[in-house]
Amino acid sequence: MTTSTGRRRGSLLLWHLTALVLLALVSYPVIWTVGSSFKPSDRIVGALDLLPTSPTLANYRRAFEGAAGVSLLRFSLNSVLVAVLSVIGTVGSSSLAAYAFARLRFRGRNLLFTMMISTLLLPFHVMIIPQYIVFNQLGWVDSYLPLLVGKFLATDAFFVFLIVQFMRGLPPELDEAAEIDGCGHWRIYANIVLPLSRPALITASIFSFIWTWNDFLGPLIYLNTPEKYTLPLALRMFIDQTSVSDYGAMVAMSMLALLPVILFFLAFQRYLVSGVATSGLKG
Repeated sequence: MTTSTGRRRGSLLLWHLTALVLLALVSYPVIWTVGSSFKPSDRIVGALDLLPTSPTLANYRRAFEGAAGVSLLRFSLNSVLVAVLSVIGTVGSSSLAAYAFARLRFRGRNLLFTMMISTLLLPFHVMIIPQYIVFNQLGWVDSYLPLLVGKFLATDAFFVFLIVQFMRGLPPELDEAAEIDGCGHWRIYANIVLPLSRPALITASIFSFIWTWNDFLGPLIYLNTPEKYTLPLALRMFIDQTSVSDYGAMVAMSMLALLPVILFFLAFQRYLVSGVATSGLKG
């Protein structure tokens, strides 16, 4: 009995030590970033110390001032505008498409759903040139339209699939009872299916918000005016290979840019877990 207890304690100790080592490895970049945001710019790249020896708030002051004559507030408002509209468009259009695939019966439904899912295998980079040509001919370049129009047309197959899996798990008797009461598809969708699909909708909102907020390539391709830049593009403006690069302000702004994502995730994480779990199990 004593031997078995000793082995159990030894295995638990080894497990905890391994977990602590992995936690240190995962946490190191975060700790370094937080510490570097309080270091002078000349010590961020040239020094190896993890935490600042002489903390300073000068990096955050320069970050709030912004870059190229544009303030941090303006960059943040641009990111909020794009992210919020993306969430609204993604959730609205994807839920409509998901309702059609999950609750309606029409000819070619399975074929269309398979074709939609197959677009997940298509790399985004393959579509950059044709999309840019189309948006340029429409005169949408240097505007937010190329970043938002697709969100309102259910072009994100991942979110459609996520919501479809959840809606398929809802009892079909709900639709039948609503039809007996005289409800059409619009009322069934708005008054019955949507409220019951809240976990999946919130999960889609979280993913859409985080991915849009952190998106760098899309704004880089379509936005040319600094006043329209989002926060990821604003971070790039602090790095100049031909002159002085302000790494301190860039790291400080990156920390400020992370705050909305962290708060958004903390506020809705319980819905994220339940939404992913139920969407993955139901079908």
